[in-house]
Amino acid sequence: MNTEKITEFRLGELFCGPGGLALAATTAKIEKPEYKIIHKWANDYDLETCNTYTRNICPDDADSVIHSDVRKLDIEHLGEIDALVFGFPCNDFSVVGEQKGFEGVFGPLYTYGVKVLEKYHPQWFLAENVGGLKSANDGHAFEQIQDDLEAVGYRLYPNLYKFEDYGVPQARHRVIIVGIREDLPYVFKIPSTKQYKGVDNTCKTAIEVPPIPEDAPNNELTKQSAKVVERLTYIKPGQNAFTADIPEHLQLNVKGAKISQIYKRLDPEKPAYTVTGSGGGGTHIYHYAEPRALTNRERARLQTFPDNYVFEGSKESVRKQIGMAVPPQGAKIIFEAILNTFAGIEYESMPASIKE
Repeated sequence: MNTEKITEFRLGELFCGPGGLALAATTAKIEKPEYKIIHKWANDYDLETCNTYTRNICPDDADSVIHSDVRKLDIEHLGEIDALVFGFPCNDFSVVGEQKGFEGVFGPLYTYGVKVLEKYHPQWFLAENVGGLKSANDGHAFEQIQDDLEAVGYRLYPNLYKFEDYGVPQARHRVIIVGIREDLPYVFKIPSTKQYKGVDNTCKTAIEVPPIPEDAPNNELTKQSAKVVERLTYIKPGQNAFTADIPEHLQLNVKGAKISQIYKRLDPEKPAYTVTGSGGGGTHIYHYAEPRALTNRERARLQTFPDNYVFEGSKESVRKQIGMAVPPQGAKIIFEAILNTFAGIEYESMPASIKE
């Protein structure tokens, strides 16, 4: 086990997605430039997602991105690392879904992160999931996950991060657990949101400033029927198909729950609502000024990806990749706090919103 003081952290990633966390980690900078995070290896089950990650994060080291179902991954030969990141699949913990927790197909997949920690004993890790993780299985899932992470030798610093409070132009709430190996003397603190108060993080500014270049990648318009376009003309910014005054022939015939994000248009004076991978049945994110769905590049801006970050695959695949990602701008703040922690640099912090 590596107990020496190191400044260059080799990063391994499970469930890497299109690279939001990797971009945040590898671009994180602090006052001591020798403290940095470098890509070592990554894994995801989706080929197009792996292609996006490779193109943007490690174009000269394609073999370091392993396309495999984590359940078939050869953990024994991944390679030594100093840090692990895993945004384990959230499907069974999301408040939008059935919230099966451990009873679902995806719930137990976090255990593969635990296995990597047990095998390689990196100095720290970052685990990410949806806010609904706290309440899945009546809260027992979150307790079990923390117990399992502690059992392999880590002190935990969980928090519910509201990324809009960190200047991200989107209301996105995620449970993130930072873990530091228990034999190390470092104590992580939650980075403060104070300095981001007053920052213009409206969706309008994110989408329009600066203007998206005409030749920007992943910026094709979504085809919409004339009926959908007409319906959107009756929905004001911030409204949805059920709160707007819509003529009867354009109203939706939906029984039961009336989901607030169906044909919901952005409010230009606020951060966007949560970007997801959805698209069908009125679940696209809809422009505040034009009667249309956002392009994938506009979605990527709300997720704080730079315009030169190219997503590989079909338009539908790209939409899902963008929706599953963690906003790099928000995650970068957390990675910089981790680097400051190891470098012994004080930074402004605040109490955690989750008590361990």
